[in-house]
Amino acid sequence: MIGDIILEKYLQLKKENSSGGFKVRQVRDLLITEFTDEFWMITACDSDGGIGPKELDTVYSSGYELGRLGARVPIMEILASGAVPILTVDLLSVEMEPTGKEIILGVKEESIDAGMSSKIILTGSTEDNVKTVQTGMGVVIIGLVQKKDFRPGNSMKGDIVVCIGVPKSAPEFKVTYSDPEIADPKTILALGQLSFIHDILPVGSKGIKHEFSELAGSACLTSHYYNDIKVDVTKSGGPSTCCLISLLPEMLDELKTSINKPVFVIGELTEQKI
Repeated sequence: MIGDIILEKYLQLKKENSSGGFKVRQVRDLLITEFTDEFWMITACDSDGGIGPKELDTVYSSGYELGRLGARVPIMEILASGAVPILTVDLLSVEMEPTGKEIILGVKEESIDAGMSSKIILTGSTEDNVKTVQTGMGVVIIGLVQKKDFRPGNSMKGDIVVCIGVPKSAPEFKVTYSDPEIADPKTILALGQLSFIHDILPVGSKGIKHEFSELAGSACLTSHYYNDIKVDVTKSGGPSTCCLISLLPEMLDELKTSINKPVFVIGELTEQKI
């Protein structure tokens, strides 16, 4: 079905001799390729450098742990958008044996935890011609979504914005993929099943403050902070250790009983001032 839609659109463009191809645009950190008006491909990516097991790495991490957390950021961005991830591409600036193999295992298992098939999820490349003394990696995740399921920009005036998970980042914290205080792909999947949540946005290195503004702006609204917030909104979220969600205030108690992660109310969304 999906393949037929893409093929039909491609043949139409070829017949029309169109030089424009598919419509491509950016929404927050996501690249949107519109195969049709209703069917889109979503691309997300992230990179890490100087984190790993090599002699000149600034922050030590096992290759497996790096693979898990390196893949987590774009996976969570894809899931938060409402898309279904279908392909992982790992780009490793290290040799296959032993470092690359460990990273790839982490990337693969993080992808499987996000619901991707273990048979078709992974492709990539390593550096086997030049000796590397510092770890570098990039991960690209590709997903598919129907327009009706695309979540960014669905927040409403009067929604409260809540942070799920504790923002943590190296070198201040030793971030581990299994930390029960941080968000992960399974958190995003669980949040996506709650019909009362309007938008979901993972928090990265720019912190809660930046992402709150992005969440509000995508819905043409303004971010308003509450007093006495119990989490530092300026702290880096590192490898998406937390995420922001928007929902009606009366649904907060139900949210707290549905998610087994720390919950912090940040503020609310108000109408933009002209």
